Amino acid sequence: MKVLLIEDERKIADFVCAGFKEQGFLVDYCDDGTDGFEFARRGGYDVIVLDIMLPGRDGLSILKGLRKAGDTTPIILLTARNELDDRIEGLGLGADDYLAKPFFVEELIARVQALLRRVSGDRQNLLTVGDLRLDRIAREVTWCDETVDLTSREFNLIEYLMRSPGRVLTRTQILEHVWGYDFDPSTNVVDVCIQRIRRKIASIGATAEGDSPIESVRGVGYRFRKPE
Repeated sequence: MKVLLIEDERKIADFVCAGFKEQGFLVDYCDDGTDGFEFARRGGYDVIVLDIMLPGRDGLSILKGLRKAGDTTPIILLTARNELDDRIEGLGLGADDYLAKPFFVEELIARVQALLRRVSGDRQNLLTVGDLRLDRIAREVTWCDETVDLTSREFNLIEYLMRSPGRVLTRTQILEHVWGYDFDPSTNVVDVCIQRIRRKIASIGATAEGDSPIESVRGVGYRFRKPE
């Protein structure tokens, strides 16, 4: 799961980022509203944690802009304000939840997890493409009804590909979403991870790359094969 945190108070940002990372989340952090809006527009996040009072573009403006653009990413508002009008305005603009400062990071994480369960539902937690099935809650992948033993990183990578079958994802996109850092042209970690996944699937049923659900696109990246 990948979180975008837009928060200008560094102490709050530090403990929130640390809390999410301890729970296995990938976190992008931005302390300016204008930059934060651009981060959010790029997409790829499971949830956005958004402060209302920000330098540059304020949180409610970010929320309004994202919803106007058709972005349905779940958003939790953080605010030091206690006025009822602010909460009502935020929810009216399309926020999914809010949390007033000060707060415990454990409560924020619990709210995020509950929100993701509510928004995703069982249909989104069970991904099935062809003969491969992924259970996001149980963290289990099966190929031809047999369990594929994957590491956490391998699971996150194949989930990312399965979300958009037939769509070519570049190595840069995969690195940013699965590893959480920018593209380094000298690294081959994506290719190595893909090869490991293919070998594990091949040991169960597929016997060659042409049979693998993960296709290479020369010079670009990878895509999950759409069933015919």
